[in-house]
Amino acid sequence: MSAPKPAEPAAPRGGMSGSAARAIAQARRWYWQRLSAMVLALCVAVHLGVLVYAVHGGLSAAAILGRTHGNVAFAAFYAVFVVACALHVPSGLANIAREWWGLGEDAALWAGRACGAGLLVMGLRAVWAVAA
Repeated sequence: MSAPKPAEPAAPRGGMSGSAARAIAQARRWYWQRLSAMVLALCVAVHLGVLVYAVHGGLSAAAILGRTHGNVAFAAFYAVFVVACALHVPSGLANIAREWWGLGEDAALWAGRACGAGLLVMGLRAVWAVAA
């Protein structure tokens, strides 16, 4: 006669086990990091292209700031850039915190989220300061 199986822990609300919920959360983070990477690649290319064009056109920093002041398209573009950074960075930082610094999963995720929130606030503030 075989030994009785140990009782399985009760599934959380929604009928999903804790490991399944973590796997889904990890897949979502992976998805958002890849999606934000695509947006960032486009934003970086546009940013560098405009920067090279402005420098070769002989524009000074003051002239560039004069053109960006009150420019809604500029503000919208860089707001998208900032949001993409704020979505992209937390996942990577959480991985670094886990692998290099030995933080637990939850602590690493919260550290990454805190950095992402800081980037979002500072970045949008900078966009507002330059464009408004």
